[in-house]
Amino acid sequence: MIYNAKLEQMPREELTQLQIERLQSTLNRVYRNVAFYKDSFDENRIDISTIRSVEDMRQLPFTTKEDLRKSYPYNMFAVPLRDIVRIHSTTGRTGRPIAIGYTRNDISHWSEMVARVLAGTGVTENDFVQLAFDYNMFTGGLGLHYGAEKIGASVIPSSQSGNVQRQIHIMKDYKTTVLLSTPSYALRIAGNLKEMGIHPDELNLRLGIFGAEPWSESTRTRIEERLHLQAFNIYGINEMMGPGVSGECSERNGLHINEDHYIVEIIDPLTWEPLPHGTEGELVITTITREGFPLIRYRTGDLSMILDEPCPCGRTTLRMSRVAARSDDMVVINGINVFPAQVGETLKKTTGYDPRFQIIIDEVAGEDVMEIQVEVLEKMFDDEIKKLLALKGAITTGLERELGVTARVTFVEQMTLFRTAEGRGRVRRVIDNR
Repeated sequence: MIYNAKLEQMPREELTQLQIERLQSTLNRVYRNVAFYKDSFDENRIDISTIRSVEDMRQLPFTTKEDLRKSYPYNMFAVPLRDIVRIHSTTGRTGRPIAIGYTRNDISHWSEMVARVLAGTGVTENDFVQLAFDYNMFTGGLGLHYGAEKIGASVIPSSQSGNVQRQIHIMKDYKTTVLLSTPSYALRIAGNLKEMGIHPDELNLRLGIFGAEPWSESTRTRIEERLHLQAFNIYGINEMMGPGVSGECSERNGLHINEDHYIVEIIDPLTWEPLPHGTEGELVITTITREGFPLIRYRTGDLSMILDEPCPCGRTTLRMSRVAARSDDMVVINGINVFPAQVGETLKKTTGYDPRFQIIIDEVAGEDVMEIQVEVLEKMFDDEIKKLLALKGAITTGLERELGVTARVTFVEQMTLFRTAEGRGRVRRVIDNR
């Protein structure tokens, strides 16, 4: 289903013209109201009146996550605080926060973008949508909630916190038809269904919409087989409001970008040079309708590519490929590029679960040596030494097959991996001692 045919099926020439008009308005707004951009443009001798095409944007400097951290809390806001009606934030990878402000118009635009993405998967006003994203400073819960309500669906704000089996009872009692969560949480639900002796066909699920973490086609297949639904991929990041940047349609061949709100580019993460459509690189996004927290050429750190072939669904917007990894996570092991998301996917395939892990890299006699420390999950392991060794061997073989690297695999107790923020918070994915 197409939620807003006028904008989602707009002829490319008209859409490009709309983007340029909105970009010029945004550049003038940030130059007047955001000291960071005024200083940056002046330092780079940018005359914003000369930016008259998407190609001209290459003159503009990038905005990075570190820029946003330095501007904490309100220095990147482009409107007075009295016009900000919502504040979300993200701690990022180092625990240092980024504050994100929204005006009433921002909330309205955000709700429509999410509604488009949900409608593209087939959500209608007749659905019961169970939202298993946490409702807090993270943008996922409230963003998806507003979009689902805008469609007219019945929203069940179950959140992700709490007992997984409670989620299942809610699904069964309230006849949930659409599940929104992370893909790993969907697999947890599937595992608990089996433990509870509930067959997926006893539920009313027909759609699953998943995001907030990288996931593969093999993960999609496992979710669909275990929950008996059709799974869709959506994309968004906190800095770009949250969910609603893009999403799959019924074709499930790339994620349609809401181009009347965003201009997207792909760059080489090492040279920062633009890459042609169809080539994987780092996703760079510019907001063109945002009032409270506009961003110019923001480097997301996510790796994707732009797909410009016409889509049979009838939308004229560009699509992006699924985000499978991040440019800032990449490590090179003896000349081979390795991303933690790839290691995580191999662990999922091998163990059937989603354990926490850490990559530790050392240099020994001029050679790179990689160790993967995997936290013990009770369901994963068995007391028998033979079975432990067999599982370790399977993981090692899987890493060699999938990534082309050799790694030593070590099992460790839960909560012993090195964490960020002085030992608290999320696991630090990579420790590079070279």
